[in-house]
This record gives sequence, structure tokens and C-alpha cells, in this order.
Amino acid sequence: MADIARAANVSKPTVSRVFSNSPLVNAETRERVLEAARAQGYVVNRNAQRLRQERANTVAVVLDFGSHRHGAIGDPFIFELLAGVSEALSVREIDLLLSPVGLDRVEGFVELHRSRGADGFIVLGQGAREWMLCDVARRGIPIVVWGAVHEVSDYCAVGSDNFLGGQLAGEHFLKMDRRRWLFVGDPAHEELRLRYDGLAEIAATHPEVRVEQLVTDSLAFASIQEAAEQYIARGELPDAVFAFSDTAAMAIIGAFSRHGHLTPRDYSLVGYNNIPPAAHFTPAITTIEQPTAIAGAMLVEKLMQLLDGHRPKSAMLPTRLIARAT
Repeated sequence: MADIARAANVSKPTVSRVFSNSPLVNAETRERVLEAARAQGYVVNRNAQRLRQERANTVAVVLDFGSHRHGAIGDPFIFELLAGVSEALSVREIDLLLSPVGLDRVEGFVELHRSRGADGFIVLGQGAREWMLCDVARRGIPIVVWGAVHEVSDYCAVGSDNFLGGQLAGEHFLKMDRRRWLFVGDPAHEELRLRYDGLAEIAATHPEVRVEQLVTDSLAFASIQEAAEQYIARGELPDAVFAFSDTAAMAIIGAFSRHGHLTPRDYSLVGYNNIPPAAHFTPAITTIEQPTAIAGAMLVEKLMQLLDGHRPKSAMLPTRLIARAT
């Protein structure tokens, strides 16, 4: 830096300000310093620079690998969310650190934050980790979660109205005059439990309606399809299926069709998320929409508010049923 200062005929602090993007340096001086740096092959060591700053300028994004077989996440919805978060962070020139090792325990979050590896955390999917996420927040770690939104919670959450989503699915089934309903999903996951509860509440008002659950050991496509094959092979023939995701809905359609049980002829089906392929699948899938276009930006904004010392409120996004062929 001293060499660049001499070459550009400025002070060493001015060079520092240029590489820190300080507004105190005018355009002419900035360009002269940058030209001198280019001539000498000087590049800022960003990690060293961060050690001198109050923040790491990095946000860790945590995926729910534990809910998928062999930790392989194949649901496009997660990547739609991830893309939104990535874009919102890039606008702020903040680096994204994807699911670092050790973030399956509270101490992993604490250690990464205290070592300044990440300023805060965005968790995409609560899964079955509600207790752990609450503990992370109680430790004073900045964390925002995509998932179920509660009136009272230890952390800030952004998500759709999962309970309403279940109600909308139930009301749709009633309109289609369906009576034997099947919910596909694991209620151990907070979001999925609320979806089931909403569906069950609608069913409870109609004594002729029966609701069953098909719980899988994983949220992965193959696991859902295998469970659906076993279910229908036993002779169980639901006339309505509410799947926890559009990907799960596709797995159900494939498994049931191999046994001659077809939608919409034999059963109505509602998925969740409204991923782009849902509208182009055959048949096009009726689904509950989660607006990923604004979700990523909102998650990042809530975390920035936390990092600035504020206490942002959780946000419930608009939730609606999109009726299609199933």
C-alpha cells in the first residue's frame, strides 16, 4: 500500500479508503490509485480486510439436508428460495456461505458466529429442528428462518400460512365431492404439521370425510414414491390427496398411475409450493402457492434488520390455491 501511495502521489490512508469504497475519495483520485494498484498487481486480501472490520460481510445459508435421503436435496422449491436469497445478498455485496459443516447442532452456529465466519444465518426449512433453532436464537445468534410462522417465537420467521394452505386444500376436496382424503407428509416437521392440521379442521366439520396420513422416512422423491407404491398395493384407494410439496405430488401421481389409479379421474390432488414444473406437468398440478419471488428478499431484509440491532417481526406471505387439472 505504501508503494501504491507513492506511485499515485497520495497518502497511505487514501489508498486504504479507495479499497474500502469510502465516499470520501473523489472519482479522479480513486481512478489514479486503482491504476497504480493494477500496474503493480496489487489485490486486496478480503479475508484480512474483514478482520479489521466489524462484520465478516458473509451470511451462512443453512439447508435441511437431514430431511432428505443421504442428504441429497432434489426439490426445486429449495433452489428457488436459495436463488432469491443469493440475489438479495449479491445486491448488498454480501458473500453467501452454503450450509457449512457443523450446523446440525447449536454449538456449530455459535462457533461460526463468534469466529466471525458469518454475521448471521438464514435457515431454509425448519424440518424437525424447531427446538435447536429456538436455542440458537436464545444464544443471541442472528438467525432468520423460512418456515412455519408463529405469533410467539424465539426467532424471526418468514413463510406462507401453512394452516390456511391445509384449509384451502380441504375446501377444494369438498367442492370436488371427495370423502377419502390422504395427507402425504411427516407431521414431525412444523410446516407440514400445520398443513395437516388445517386439512383436518375442514374434515372435522364433515362427519362423512375420513383423513389418513402417509408418513415417509424422508422428503426425497424416491422415498415418497416407494411409500406410495406400498400404500396403494394394499388396496387403499383415496379419492383426494394433499401432498406436502409439488415434487411429492409428482411422485404420488407416478406411483398411483402404475396401479391404474389416475388423477383427476379417480382422485383429486393438491400439491404445495407452485414450483414452475407444476404448471407444465401432465396433468397440471393444483397447488398452494408460496411466493418465492419475494421470499428471498424478505429473508435477507429481516436478517439485515437484526444485524443493525433491530427486532424484526415474523412475516406471513400471501397464501392461495391455484386450481389446475388435478
